[in-house]
Amino acid sequence: MTAPVFEEFDPASDCDCPGCTHWRRVLPHSRGGGFRAHPAAGPPALGLVLAAAAGTVLGVPGAVPAVAAAHAPQHPGLPAADDPGTPQGDRAPLHGPGGVPAEVRAPATTRAEIIDRAKEWVAAQVPYDMDAYWSDGYRQDCSGFVSMAWKLGGNEWTGSLDKYGVRIGKGDLRAGDMLLFHNPADPEKGSHVTIFGGWTDHTQSQYIAYEQTRPHARRQATPYAYWSNSDRYLPYRYVGLTPDPPGTGGKGTGTPITAPGKNAYPGPSAFGPGANNAYVTRLGRMLVARGAGAFYTWGPGPRWSDADRRATRAFQLAQGWTGADADGLPGPGTWSYLVRGKGRDVGAASGGSGTPTRPPASGVAPYGYPGRAMFRPGADNAHVTRLGRQLVKKGFGKHYTQGPGPRWGEGDRRNVEAFQRAQGWRGGAADGYPGPETWRRLFS
Repeated sequence: MTAPVFEEFDPASDCDCPGCTHWRRVLPHSRGGGFRAHPAAGPPALGLVLAAAAGTVLGVPGAVPAVAAAHAPQHPGLPAADDPGTPQGDRAPLHGPGGVPAEVRAPATTRAEIIDRAKEWVAAQVPYDMDAYWSDGYRQDCSGFVSMAWKLGGNEWTGSLDKYGVRIGKGDLRAGDMLLFHNPADPEKGSHVTIFGGWTDHTQSQYIAYEQTRPHARRQATPYAYWSNSDRYLPYRYVGLTPDPPGTGGKGTGTPITAPGKNAYPGPSAFGPGANNAYVTRLGRMLVARGAGAFYTWGPGPRWSDADRRATRAFQLAQGWTGADADGLPGPGTWSYLVRGKGRDVGAASGGSGTPTRPPASGVAPYGYPGRAMFRPGADNAHVTRLGRQLVKKGFGKHYTQGPGPRWGEGDRRNVEAFQRAQGWRGGAADGYPGPETWRRLFS
């Protein structure tokens, strides 16, 4: 019996995902390289029909499942958005094949400059496109992104980027280094590269990754070394790296070199999801002093939280900033305004919208509860003085032998406890440490 001949033409597709790219190559005779069903879930309809026919005629059971299984996802539980799927172009000069002639060079640059260039693409949300070139001449795929961040003379790919780096260990990673995975057997399957932006905490289990992936360039806390194929990513340090200039505070490096009391901006990796350091605490305290205390029900403290983000955004909005300038993550401008006392405070009456308000007639400062960290043994700040004066004004100052003053003491705690008991509270609710409700009632 002669096997039936099947001929099927599918509507054209311009999808550039790895699956579609693969099937366009292995089935060049297919019109437009299109498929009826998205090939990421398996081979195209034509392949299934022919495989089914072969299985029927030749009596080979299971042929179709074998083909489908070969293209099944490696990580079925992995969120699609975190599997890069980043096919890339070959080596090319700036602005593409018809652009500036390629120049093999490794120009000197600093870690701060690498991170700043990466941030520019993230802020511009440069879209992922393996065939397009951004205005600076670099290709809009993952390897073009690293070529741009390292300021190379042309567009490299994952198979050539290692020539511009030296292998390092995980413990040696610092901001501006790269994590590279090149799959020589199938470069478009899994190959990817990211810029290391700094560890999110001391466990070194997550880091800030700057990367070009669908739909656009992003900065995101990422499991080490990556969401998928983690054991195949290798750390490299750029061969043209030079030290950051003195006095920059390691700007943008995620490795601050100044003490928390200094005014230098510590870099973007000091803030954001997973950050846990003294700079977060200082940021929160500065925000509280500028009127954003209402956003904190606990703290400020060293671990970054949504309260820090919302308080930062309220301060940014108070300056009239919008868009990426009011994203809730402190950049050099936000930090400078806070440490130098510039700009407008966050208004309490506006609910944190950023509109300045006039202090109420009672003389209470125009911001809310400053957080529990302001009232604990060893605390020394203006909030303790303000609390004590209000306690005296309300008739709860008998435990002061002198003061009140800025240093938290047992007199403060016992006076707060007396005020709390006067509200009818007992047990842990009357522990002598002011929480948001104690603060609200005390200053109402």
